[in-house]
Amino acid sequence: MTSSKKILRGKELAKLAASCAMRKKADYVSYVQLTDAAGIADWFVICQGDNAPHNKAIADAVVQGLKEKGVNPWHMEGEGDSRWILMDYSDVVVHVMLPDLRDYYGLEKLWPGDITVVHAEKAHDD
Repeated sequence: MTSSKKILRGKELAKLAASCAMRKKADYVSYVQLTDAAGIADWFVICQGDNAPHNKAIADAVVQGLKEKGVNPWHMEGEGDSRWILMDYSDVVVHVMLPDLRDYYGLEKLWPGDITVVHAEKAHDD
């Protein structure tokens, strides 16, 4: 008997990562389609937490949520200080950042005119 389990990739994986981040109350979650703009990845998921421990909780939720679907990160960086955590899933790269770093680096603006930015969620209401 062969397994028919579907492997998540691309937009479907980006949406799931965004959903996992939102469950931990990540702010300003967006996913960016880079298919025609960059060779790094096809999608970025970008979000922010209130502080480093919140970023760590968001990143942990993304890793766990994707792992439950059979997807593990190829590489991770930034778990130490948790100011900017990057999770590389090959065609999808997830960025969990503090607001000041997100503003400074402006990842959504690096490829003007060549990308599609989808805002999955503005901000959580407390």
